[in-house]
Amino acid sequence: MDKRDFAFGRMNYILLAIGMAVIILGFILMSGSGSSETTFDPDIFSARRVKLAPAVCFLGFIFMMYGIMHKPKVES
Repeated sequence: MDKRDFAFGRMNYILLAIGMAVIILGFILMSGSGSSETTFDPDIFSARRVKLAPAVCFLGFIFMMYGIMHKPKVES
Protein backbone atom coordinates (compact mmCIF):
# COMPACT_ATOMS: atom_id res chain seq x y z
CA MET A 1 0.00 0.00 0.00
CA ASP A 2 1.38 3.38 -1.02
CA LYS A 3 1.65 6.34 1.39
CA ARG A 4 -0.43 8.49 -0.94
CA ASP A 5 -3.47 6.24 -0.33
CA PHE A 6 -3.89 7.50 3.25
CA ALA A 7 -6.16 10.48 3.93
CA PHE A 8 -3.96 11.78 6.78
CA GLY A 9 -0.24 12.05 7.15
CA ARG A 10 1.85 11.38 10.24
CA MET A 11 1.65 15.02 11.36
CA ASN A 12 -2.16 14.92 11.18
CA TYR A 13 -2.27 12.01 13.61
CA ILE A 14 0.14 13.76 15.97
CA LEU A 15 -2.00 16.91 15.92
CA LEU A 16 -5.15 14.87 16.51
CA ALA A 17 -3.55 13.10 19.47
CA ILE A 18 -2.47 16.41 21.01
CA GLY A 19 -5.96 17.84 20.50
CA MET A 20 -7.54 14.79 22.15
CA ALA A 21 -5.15 15.10 25.11
CA VAL A 22 -6.11 18.78 25.54
CA ILE A 23 -9.82 17.89 25.47
CA ILE A 24 -9.30 15.16 28.07
CA LEU A 25 -7.39 17.66 30.23
CA GLY A 26 -10.34 20.05 29.98
CA PHE A 27 -12.76 17.36 31.15
CA ILE A 28 -10.44 16.47 34.03
CA LEU A 29 -10.40 20.14 35.04
CA MET A 30 -14.23 20.10 35.07
CA SER A 31 -14.42 17.11 37.37
CA GLY A 32 -14.80 17.24 41.12
CA SER A 33 -17.31 16.69 43.86
CA GLY A 34 -20.80 18.04 43.40
CA SER A 35 -23.60 19.13 45.64
CA SER A 36 -26.06 16.70 47.14
CA GLU A 37 -29.60 17.16 48.43
CA THR A 38 -28.37 17.86 51.96
CA THR A 39 -25.15 19.81 51.38
CA PHE A 40 -24.17 22.59 49.02
CA ASP A 41 -20.64 22.68 47.64
CA PRO A 42 -19.77 26.18 46.37
CA ASP A 43 -16.79 24.69 44.48
CA ILE A 44 -19.14 23.78 41.62
CA PHE A 45 -19.06 27.45 40.62
CA SER A 46 -15.28 27.85 40.82
CA ALA A 47 -13.48 29.67 38.01
CA ARG A 48 -11.58 26.48 37.15
CA ARG A 49 -14.79 24.59 36.44
CA VAL A 50 -16.83 27.37 34.87
CA LYS A 51 -14.26 29.33 32.85
CA LEU A 52 -10.93 27.54 32.50
CA ALA A 53 -12.09 23.99 31.74
CA PRO A 54 -14.56 24.90 28.96
CA ALA A 55 -11.96 27.19 27.38
CA VAL A 56 -9.39 24.36 27.43
CA CYS A 57 -11.91 21.97 25.84
CA PHE A 58 -12.79 24.55 23.19
CA LEU A 59 -9.12 25.03 22.33
CA GLY A 60 -8.75 21.25 22.11
CA PHE A 61 -11.63 21.04 19.64
CA ILE A 62 -10.15 23.87 17.57
CA PHE A 63 -6.81 22.02 17.58
CA MET A 64 -8.58 18.84 16.43
CA MET A 65 -10.17 20.75 13.53
CA TYR A 66 -6.74 22.08 12.56
CA GLY A 67 -5.35 18.53 12.74
CA ILE A 68 -8.07 17.33 10.37
CA MET A 69 -7.66 20.20 7.91
CA HIS A 70 -3.85 20.27 7.94
CA LYS A 71 -2.69 19.32 4.46
CA PRO A 72 0.05 16.69 4.55
CA LYS A 73 3.21 17.45 2.60
CA VAL A 74 3.47 15.51 -0.65
CA GLU A 75 6.70 13.56 -0.83
CA SER A 76 8.01 12.54 -4.22
